[in-house]
Amino acid sequence: MFSSLGWGEVAVLLVLGLFVFGPERLPGMAADAGKTLRKVRLYVKDMSEDLKSELGPELGDVDLRSLHPRTFVQKHLFSDDDDEPASPMPRGGVLLRKDEPAPWDPDAT
Repeated sequence: MFSSLGWGEVAVLLVLGLFVFGPERLPGMAADAGKTLRKVRLYVKDMSEDLKSELGPELGDVDLRSLHPRTFVQKHLFSDDDDEPASPMPRGGVLLRKDEPAPWDPDAT
């Protein structure tokens, strides 16, 4: 989550927190933030374990990270393995000449 933060950014955040909250309250707030983060991680872990157990043995080994929207889009948009090769033939099966207009159906529009 914070993997893009370097040591310089962390130091700036600590100094900023020291000025905003003061040296008396900063350690307590850091401890509360750590406890809250642990609770959230435990809650998410329990929720994913419950979901896997409810799905049953055939779907118990599903990787929930692969269902994340970003991962899903990257997998399906940027993968090179196509299931069906693109056909140069249109649906009707007839190729049009360069100067020929596309077929038009007045009942369909």
